[in-house]
Amino acid sequence: MSQLPAQMTVVAISKPGGPEVLVPETRPVPKPGPGEILIKVQAAGVNRPDVAQRSGSYPPPPGASDLPGLEVAGEVVALGEGATRHKPGDRVMSLVAGGGYAQYCIAQDAQAMAVPPSLSINEAGAIPETLMTVWHNVFERGALAAGETLLIHGGSSGIGTMAIQLAKAFGARVIVTVGSQDKANACTKLGADVAINYKTQDFVAETRKATADAGANLILDMVGGDYIERNYDAAAIDGRVVQIAFLGGAKATVNFAKLMVKRLRHTGSTLRPRSNVDKAAMVRAIETNVMPLLREGRVKPLMDSTFPLEKAADAHRRMETSAHIGKIVLTV
Repeated sequence: MSQLPAQMTVVAISKPGGPEVLVPETRPVPKPGPGEILIKVQAAGVNRPDVAQRSGSYPPPPGASDLPGLEVAGEVVALGEGATRHKPGDRVMSLVAGGGYAQYCIAQDAQAMAVPPSLSINEAGAIPETLMTVWHNVFERGALAAGETLLIHGGSSGIGTMAIQLAKAFGARVIVTVGSQDKANACTKLGADVAINYKTQDFVAETRKATADAGANLILDMVGGDYIERNYDAAAIDGRVVQIAFLGGAKATVNFAKLMVKRLRHTGSTLRPRSNVDKAAMVRAIETNVMPLLREGRVKPLMDSTFPLEKAADAHRRMETSAHIGKIVLTV
């Protein structure tokens, strides 16, 4: 292993604001502590929480880096005490609590996964946050089973495109909502059975039509707002709704009698504040259940675009147009 440099380039948030507040700066290369590894970053995924953190509405949890970036892929270059899952030179992809927009990034050894040969390093950088979000919410919290119908809002997003592939791989039927014909085509190409354009169609009526009026067994929702009550209308008896974001607002007026009449379960989660133990358990489950699909090439991230690290502001502008289909990744 070559000598590590003392300094690295990072992209920091100079103050809360628009994409222009993302600025390159120089910082010391961090040193891994107990149970940690240092990754020489080659690709870093761009996610909605990064945009929220940049705008000032999503502060990093205590102890996390102030830099944005929740998933990285690259080469292990140093090990902290007790880190035994990986060794220097390994190609890994990992969820991180922050700090991904940098040439080097600290990760928990237990949260890093080997990059399968079927994936490019840029694709690997698009995997961890998305895959862990989908696995935990669709399969662990949402308990999606073969033969059930999953309704995904934001079907063409990084999370949506991953959820389509995993749900189909595990034998479910998939309905998505999207905002354009291009996005509908991308989702059906990935395996979605029905794509609903929410701008021109009523997703409740279309979901009921597509399920012989039964409704969706599971709904993965990142919109919230007025979708909350409409989700209850679109859900099947004994259906589940899993909330992963509130792009349409976190407050709504809802008739909760529908929850009782249909015996619905409405749950939700965030990934970043979860304990390292929780995240490590998710990684073990993914290595058992999903890694074979990645290795076989049956599941892979749909890539929208890549930007050099220094152009992180342009990557955020791309995300904020909502024109992207799949994942946006920074290359380092």
